[in-house]
Amino acid sequence: MTTSRDAGEDLLRILDELDTLIASARSMPMSASAIVHRQDALELIEKARESVPRAVRRAEQIVADADAVLAQGKAEAERIVLRAQEEAERLAASENVVRMANDRADAIVSTAEERAGALRRGADEYSDRSLAFLEAEINRLAEQVRAGREVLAGRLGGAQHGEGPEPAQESSRRFAGWSVDPTASR
Repeated sequence: MTTSRDAGEDLLRILDELDTLIASARSMPMSASAIVHRQDALELIEKARESVPRAVRRAEQIVADADAVLAQGKAEAERIVLRAQEEAERLAASENVVRMANDRADAIVSTAEERAGALRRGADEYSDRSLAFLEAEINRLAEQVRAGREVLAGRLGGAQHGEGPEPAQESSRRFAGWSVDPTASR
């Protein structure tokens, strides 16, 4: 089969021969006309006609092949674009789900932190109230212990000197709640 290059070269060679035939033809005196051997010219023209259809058919085949490749390329491009759009939609949907999950997780963490803070504040306030009550009780007990030690110190000091505590002093040493003096009546 003749390739388009072969057909094109054949056609160019034939045109060159035709050009040579006309250029080397004898000129008519006083005219631009030339005497050309008719049979030679007709043979070259026939060869050109035969060569042109081969070249045209080959060119048509090339164009048809190019059109087929172009159509196939367009179809593949459309498939690729469609797949890309579907993937983009899938990614957007999954991104939306992830964003919603992150938002929900942030809300849960925020609520948990608020609850933990409220519980911590409540526990701190309860602890402060308990410690304040305990401090008051300890202070009251410390005052009673101090008063009891003073009574004992007075007895111990009086027993060493042979003196006993005066009954008036004992009755004046009464405190709210209980007395450190076991002889004192309530």
